[in-house]
Amino acid sequence: MGLLYCYVKRFSLCKSFVDIVVNVNNTLMGNINIPVNILQYTLDDPDKIIAWAKQSKKKVVVIDDAGYIMTHMFMANHRIKKGNSQFDMYNDIADVMYNIVQRIKRELPSDVVVYIMMHEDMDDSGTTRLKTLGKLLDQKVCLEGMVTICIRCMSDANGRHFFRTVTDGTDITKTPEEMFEESEIENNLKLVDDTIREFYGWEKYKKSEDIKNETN
Repeated sequence: MGLLYCYVKRFSLCKSFVDIVVNVNNTLMGNINIPVNILQYTLDDPDKIIAWAKQSKKKVVVIDDAGYIMTHMFMANHRIKKGNSQFDMYNDIADVMYNIVQRIKRELPSDVVVYIMMHEDMDDSGTTRLKTLGKLLDQKVCLEGMVTICIRCMSDANGRHFFRTVTDGTDITKTPEEMFEESEIENNLKLVDDTIREFYGWEKYKKSEDIKNETN
């Protein structure tokens, strides 16, 4: 399972190869023209996200922006939850995010790569981490510790967007040793996915449309 955090160059990565996008915050359509071959679902219900990913039978799933699952839960409840109920609300948010990752790992085939896209924040120690809601997620769960790959999207002064594959000591970026040859790579999710599949010995992912064209 892959976790990309911070700003991702908005779905140039999807145009090239992704069949499935779970659009949590209903933002994609205003940013790019979604090709007809990409199935887009606007969902923020964790159970529906998992159920849909299972029944879709696809090998690549993108959940963007997963942070809004937390935001939507918070905004739906923060005015009606008072006193100790507010602690319950944050517990519920933590439970949902923890269970999403756990269920992806348990219920989807091992060669299905799920890209959970989130934004970032800086903690009191100066470390750049995932932007979450509530201390339980930050201090007790640590979502990045539940995944094998955590890639950070960055940009330089010239406006170049790129992915960082190893930490510089100030963030939570991590990938298995020798998976990527370079610490900085092109902002290209197809490149990331191909590299992951080659590393684990899985067949590189092809869209059903491409497979159909090969057989004709």
